[in-house]
Amino acid sequence: MEFFQLSAGKWRSQRATHHLAFKRSEIGESDIQVETLDANHPEIIELCRYHEIDPSLCVGGSRVRWLGTMAWDREDEENHQGKTIFAIVPDSDNPRQGKLLRERGYAEIVPVVGLFHMDDEDGLVLTTEYETMSSIERFWFASPNMRLRTSTVKRFGGFSTASFCSESRIDSVEASSSKEVTERQGADILEKRQFYSVLGW
Repeated sequence: MEFFQLSAGKWRSQRATHHLAFKRSEIGESDIQVETLDANHPEIIELCRYHEIDPSLCVGGSRVRWLGTMAWDREDEENHQGKTIFAIVPDSDNPRQGKLLRERGYAEIVPVVGLFHMDDEDGLVLTTEYETMSSIERFWFASPNMRLRTSTVKRFGGFSTASFCSESRIDSVEASSSKEVTERQGADILEKRQFYSVLGW
């Protein structure tokens, strides 16, 4: 949960995505807003119940909003905007690993349960299996205001992508501290040109 708390705030992300099947790369950027949610937050409890997991096992989570653009976007035909809720359910015998409940997945836009673990360098590794693909993502902090992440997505038909993102903190205000701050930050993001985030955070 500490890793998610460190991620709270607004971030500017720069990303390079490699489309392995086409041997081509695409660049993009995103604005991401992350809010920390307590374990007793109504949306966290609702998400646990949706996935049929006892809410008392959850230690908290995050709400994420994102707007993005990619180099290959066609004008007025792409809409990389969304939001999702994460809930963390650690294993009872090891809090550094467990389940990550999502309201909306990245590779497929459906509710999904992935697995997380903290590696030996305190990087957060997420593994998610979807019906038609799988993804592995790793997040780590180079400094308190610089977060890096890599991701690979494999489709069962053989198509794969690999991405690298560097993310700079542009606002460290804890958005969950008040409704006023949440609404203001949400309005700020929506007024910007649309950006895209691999995971929505």
